[in-house]
Amino acid sequence: MLHIPLPKALEPFQRPLIEPVFLPFAGCTARCVFCGQEAQTGKRSAPVSLHLAKTAARLEKLERQGEPGRELAFYGGTFTALPPADFFACLNFARHWRERGMIRAVRCSTRPDAVDAERLLMLKDAGFSIVELGAQSFDGAALARCGRPYAPGDTARTTALIRECGLLPGIQLLPGMPGSTPEGFSKDVEQALALSPVCLRFYPCLVIEGTRLAAWWRNGGFAPWNLENAVKALAQGLMRAWQADVPVIRIGLAPERELTHAVLAGPVHPALGQMVTAKALLLYIRNYFAQAEIGRLPKECRLALPGHLQGMLFGQKNNLLSGYAVLGITPDRIAWTKGN
Repeated sequence: MLHIPLPKALEPFQRPLIEPVFLPFAGCTARCVFCGQEAQTGKRSAPVSLHLAKTAARLEKLERQGEPGRELAFYGGTFTALPPADFFACLNFARHWRERGMIRAVRCSTRPDAVDAERLLMLKDAGFSIVELGAQSFDGAALARCGRPYAPGDTARTTALIRECGLLPGIQLLPGMPGSTPEGFSKDVEQALALSPVCLRFYPCLVIEGTRLAAWWRNGGFAPWNLENAVKALAQGLMRAWQADVPVIRIGLAPERELTHAVLAGPVHPALGQMVTAKALLLYIRNYFAQAEIGRLPKECRLALPGHLQGMLFGQKNNLLSGYAVLGITPDRIAWTKGN
């Protein structure tokens, strides 16, 4: 029996309960070419106070029902660039619900250029723990083409500042954005991992109705990655994150109804995360065989794998069977085990 040490990220775990607060375009001074946050989140732009009131109503209902506490997550917009009144309202909201016990942790997302020590310390004081940076890429030309108002080095500087203020940094990447290539995304992943973030997110670039990118696409000025190429590139990035023991906590946008209708082109699929994970696992096992100088699974030997991987190992419609067959791994030569 051959046992392979698998990444920790593949171990079964209980996902934390999240209470999201979506703030489309809040705090943004300009709109990036690819940005369609209302379609991405299924939420319309509205005063921050209204979003907080709706969230409070949900939390009060959960509290009455005796539901357990959860993590509060501020998504969309540029959180640390909110106008002072809105920023302090969010901080006070987080404090209040932490005191009541319905919120146990808080995170937010922002841009690398919209962060300073004063506001980070305020986040820390209000009980925030993670600040995710929408870095998107470390390629300066790609950032400039997409209207991102910062340089690649700002992400490293801000990541260090987040740590100095007692918080933990996460990094979000946008593979397939204008000016991005699979090779460039691979470099982006390496540069992100070099900053030792506590988590990564991969959001492959989609063409969304109403964005400048949609106009570029219609005029032939932009061609998004197709699904096959996106899965390959994302799988490579995911495998590298596994090797660095950094979790990738999201692959692709959440399948909101508005998003489904608004996407014009790009690598969108309801099972994208599973497809990428399955491909990454094949790459991981192939890499293990190469490093161990195992050409093929030895005869009369079976590969031991945890049973919870059984449904996704061979990919969508068994499209990864041939890749495993090259390694001498066929369905009848796998021993499904309990546990990890």
